[in-house]
Amino acid sequence: MTFSSVIFLFAFLPVTFLLYAICRNDLVRNILLLAASLVFYAVGEPVAVLIMIVSIVLNYFLGIRASKEKGDKAAVALAVVLNIGLLVVFKYLGFLTETFNSLTSLSLPVPKIRLPIGISFFTFQGLSYVIDVYREKQMVQKSLMKVMLYISFFPQLIAGPIVKYHDIEAQLDHREFSSDRAARGVKRFIVGLAKKVLISNQMGLVADAVFATKLSELGWGPAWIGAVCYSLQIFFDFSGYSDMAIGLGCMFGFDFRENFNYPFISANMQEFWRRWHISLSTWFKEYVYIPLGGNRRGKGRAIFNRSVVFLLTGLWHGANLTFLVWGMLHGACLLIEGAGWLPTKKKAFRPIGHIYALLVIITTFVIFRADTLGQGFSIIGKMFSGAAGSAPENAAIYALCSPLFLTALAAAVLFSTPIVPKLGERIAATKAAPAAEYVTYFGTLALFALCVLSLVASEYNPFIYFRF
Repeated sequence: MTFSSVIFLFAFLPVTFLLYAICRNDLVRNILLLAASLVFYAVGEPVAVLIMIVSIVLNYFLGIRASKEKGDKAAVALAVVLNIGLLVVFKYLGFLTETFNSLTSLSLPVPKIRLPIGISFFTFQGLSYVIDVYREKQMVQKSLMKVMLYISFFPQLIAGPIVKYHDIEAQLDHREFSSDRAARGVKRFIVGLAKKVLISNQMGLVADAVFATKLSELGWGPAWIGAVCYSLQIFFDFSGYSDMAIGLGCMFGFDFRENFNYPFISANMQEFWRRWHISLSTWFKEYVYIPLGGNRRGKGRAIFNRSVVFLLTGLWHGANLTFLVWGMLHGACLLIEGAGWLPTKKKAFRPIGHIYALLVIITTFVIFRADTLGQGFSIIGKMFSGAAGSAPENAAIYALCSPLFLTALAAAVLFSTPIVPKLGERIAATKAAPAAEYVTYFGTLALFALCVLSLVASEYNPFIYFRF
């Protein structure tokens, strides 16, 4: 089940919200949300839901053990082994076996294990819970139900954002539920749905066509179109999903932190990673970079620690060399910037810095999207070589750039910048604020209608981050 499916929009969400609104007891509401979350996951993952439950239970008991003065380090070590081991078995075992076979010329059977949706998210949340309890013993949660709700809560279960336990600990016991919060949550949800359905899907159709084109027939123009479209697709797909998750959380009284902050306006890659997938970058900072020593042990150790973080960041996204190289390239850019080899922090450099950052973002996303490293680097080569390509293939790509696509592209560029929020802030300071508020709600309803029409008319509705 996805947020943009008809069954979720017109059955699961309305029923869950109505029952939640009727309930007045926090305990009953928690039970309801937990049951709804398990049903939500089990609809698409009837077997994997058992894996998730076992993972949660193990982390719950390891958390209790980590809250003791004795055996706490062993509990954390075991939590690391179990959670990372779960990821290795389900996400990386096939990749590791293939790599081992290629290095040793052996022919070990490659296991074909179905990847449970969202496994990277619920294992990271479970592991961070145990580590948080180890650091602050009084944080331990005695209720298994609340730990299960924290990890399995359906808005952030299958594609994030990664919610750390200490961010919502108090909200598990008591939270505000009001018509104002519900209205704000619905509005935020619909904005995210529009990002996904009206922008990301349009970008994805063109990007998929470009990456499916034979390399020998691909021209530089379509190559650039595909690269830009995929960069916009993945941003609006995941930021849209994060908006929907934040909106749903708000409807039920939870406050999730922002996960994206206009990353495409960055003037360097350090700024990009402060704005892109914030929950993932802060998770690695808190639970990997700082424990490794951060930048407290000299420049050499800081370089090593940062390299490890970006190696893991790439690997987190999937079992493929393309993700690994994508992470390493981003890490290399940050190391170059950190060494002062690029004057990225000077105001005079900022316009050039924007161009530099966009080039890095777009070209590395080509590698991220490609099926193989060879395909990725070949498409990048096409982008900068001026290759003519095949006229019929080029024409087919250009034909996809319909008025609807161009409208979506213009919206994508506009909403990649903070122009609209800043305009809203100015209007909010004027007498027109009340009228503007009503206009935004009517506009939101219009967006929802367009999303529903689009979903009914098209079968193309992928969620990129499902595979992570």
